[in-house]
Amino acid sequence: MIAWEGSYCGPAPTPAELWTSWNLDPFALALMAALALWAGRSRPGVAGMVVLAVVFLSPLCALSSALFSARVVHHVLLVAVAAPLLALSRPARGATSVGLPFLAATAALWLWHLPAAYDAALGHKAVYWAMQASLLASAFAFWRAAFSQPHGAGALWVFGAYVTMGMLGAILTLAPKALYATHALTTDVWGLSPLADQTLGGLIMWMPAGLAYAAWGAMLAGRAWRSMRQAA
Repeated sequence: MIAWEGSYCGPAPTPAELWTSWNLDPFALALMAALALWAGRSRPGVAGMVVLAVVFLSPLCALSSALFSARVVHHVLLVAVAAPLLALSRPARGATSVGLPFLAATAALWLWHLPAAYDAALGHKAVYWAMQASLLASAFAFWRAAFSQPHGAGALWVFGAYVTMGMLGAILTLAPKALYATHALTTDVWGLSPLADQTLGGLIMWMPAGLAYAAWGAMLAGRAWRSMRQAA
């Protein structure tokens, strides 16, 4: 019988334990292998799988049991790096509507950062995988649709996606108290209070995460510029 209770990434590690805390769960390895076959051998597909390996197999997984800020890095890599790379490896055949995927991806990001949903995901493995699947799938659908827009028009949607993440990050940064019971007793060994850890996570989501969105927006802006030059 599968033990579904408890954190998927295991107990929160100490700094001394972190670099030996690799995740070699057979389920995760099988899932990664299946995704690798689906993503194909294109450069974006391979790069996307490397990012997913960092997210799910490296010590980052264990660290995210201890620190909310590490979980934010995990989520940013998932939705703003791995998902667009996978979208480039499996592009849409034609322009598709962005509105609904944008709303779905935004809703997934915000809903899973509600304290009750977040704590449930880090305390039960089935809920954890529901979180990961919904974040990755909705982000993949959004990026695939944004990349399909002609003449780089998806750049505006990418900016909108960053704004929604940045708003969530700002709320978490400015929150006057720690919101997540999961991390109430796991941050001290890392030299952070729960509130300081949450503030750091919010800042990562608010500011550094924007670099990934800026890169994808620049790619789409470059695509628009080339289209304009060709049309001139």
